[in-house]
Amino acid sequence: MDLPSCSRVPDLFCTPQPVQTSLALTSNWARTTSHCVQMLKLLLLTLPLLSSLVHAAPGPAMSREGIVGGTDAPENKWPWQVSLRKHVSYWMHVCGGSLIHPQWVLTAAGCVGPNIADADPDMFRVQLQKQYLYHHDHLLTVSKIIPHHEFYIPQHGADIALLKLTNPVNISCYVHPVSLPPASENFPSGTLCWVTGWGNLYCQVKLPPPFPLKEVQVPIIENRLCDRKYHEGLITGDNVHIVRDDMLCAGDGKHNFHQGDSGGPLVCKVKDTWLQAGVVSWGELCAQSDRPGIYTRVTYYLDWIYRYVPKNF
Repeated sequence: MDLPSCSRVPDLFCTPQPVQTSLALTSNWARTTSHCVQMLKLLLLTLPLLSSLVHAAPGPAMSREGIVGGTDAPENKWPWQVSLRKHVSYWMHVCGGSLIHPQWVLTAAGCVGPNIADADPDMFRVQLQKQYLYHHDHLLTVSKIIPHHEFYIPQHGADIALLKLTNPVNISCYVHPVSLPPASENFPSGTLCWVTGWGNLYCQVKLPPPFPLKEVQVPIIENRLCDRKYHEGLITGDNVHIVRDDMLCAGDGKHNFHQGDSGGPLVCKVKDTWLQAGVVSWGELCAQSDRPGIYTRVTYYLDWIYRYVPKNF
């Protein structure tokens, strides 16, 4: 890039070129010109930083890679997506979830903790049909929270919970429950599925305003392969299963869920029907980029779900 001369940038960082051409003035002009060029170089080096600060400010949705390695989800594409809110100083998004019945939401047990046995429904709200978080919220109250009785921590399994809404919602093309899979559906390795949420974009990088819903396509990873990946670098014996039978793996470090996506749905299209295969649970996503994300396997808990949620509606 050619730098502009001082005469083209009068009085900015230097003085105009003198008219007189005496030896003294010429010497002085040389020194001034050198100072001018240095200041202009400094300005040009600073411009990219100033530009990045401008783009970091809240504003219209930008095409940033999100969830991890995903993109902004088209509006109304995922009509079962739920934002679970917990009251802090405001109704803050804490987890994802999915509408599986007009009056029931499926999420992760870790989302209603830490004391899940004493989870207070009044401390939670549910937001449906939301493209951007906190934009014209219409929060729904919760009448009952049912975490799985065997849940302790996500790594030990049973990371699943049900929330009963105070009132059933009206079903439409914009708000619609996702179908649960039949018990026989195993979602074989390589099946391409989708995970959605409002979680972090990367490690320690939060989703910026206006907080758009993100989506990313991830392949199912067979449990034994996933378990081997989680054993790498550990002294844990191979006979100890880190990835348990009630879990399901998908994705990698470049395409995955992240903090804030917990409880959200992993859905796969089988014979033209979207089925919820998993519930976002846990993973070592920042430390190990080659390790898949781990989900609660929905088929493992169908009997437990149908103990509370009507099959037909």
